[in-house]
Amino acid sequence: MAWSTSQLAELAGTTVKAVRHYHKVGLLEEPERRSNGYKQYQVSHLLRLLQISRLAELGVPLAEIASLGRADKDPDEALRVLDAELEATVSRLQRIRGELALILRHRSPAELPAGFGEVADELSEADRSLVMIYARVFDDHAMNELLQAVKNEPRTELDREFEALAPDAERGIRRRLGELLAPSVARQLEQTEWLRDPGSVALRNSAEAGEIMVAAVRDLYNPAQLEVMYRAHLIGTGDVETLTRLEATLDESGSDG
Repeated sequence: MAWSTSQLAELAGTTVKAVRHYHKVGLLEEPERRSNGYKQYQVSHLLRLLQISRLAELGVPLAEIASLGRADKDPDEALRVLDAELEATVSRLQRIRGELALILRHRSPAELPAGFGEVADELSEADRSLVMIYARVFDDHAMNELLQAVKNEPRTELDREFEALAPDAERGIRRRLGELLAPSVARQLEQTEWLRDPGSVALRNSAEAGEIMVAAVRDLYNPAQLEVMYRAHLIGTGDVETLTRLEATLDESGSDG
């Protein structure tokens, strides 16, 4: 029994164009030809074409089908590998669906790292931007600790006052906010230990990670906010000496800004 290209395609439920493409990419061997030049496809060609069509239908890329063996050979091992890859793909898609569900439920920005969508309301615009950058600099363990810290410290009116702080806010306001935010900073440092040593959880060179972290903070917060954050850190860590030097420097400058 021998078939022409069109007959083979019809038997396999595919198209002549597909058969020719499989020849071109090396998935289907060229058959012998009659004296008149017409191709003569055999049962082995039909079996191979059925195998190719079925695997393609299952979503296997053509580039991988070649590794799955011929129809007359045992492709079990390759199929097991494929099954493991598909299982991983399904898991990834399920995780993505879960993240999308959280994003939709909380109406949070889709660009936030996994898990942070559910706490988006607890983050200011600057905080969200910082989290996005941190996710590219620090490892998953660090980001999970940061996520837990955000969950443990719900946003307060004090946080909103800090977010609305003008760049030229009076020194008294900066001092007050620094003192009031210090306990929160102390708790964050206790719960998120890597904040004391960011280089220990960096995905890249620790010095580079530190530079990125500092640059991000400086660009995302205004001068008054930066001073408040610095004050809160000094008070929260009990660094009275540096805090005293800060006050002296501001006194010498003779400026309230």
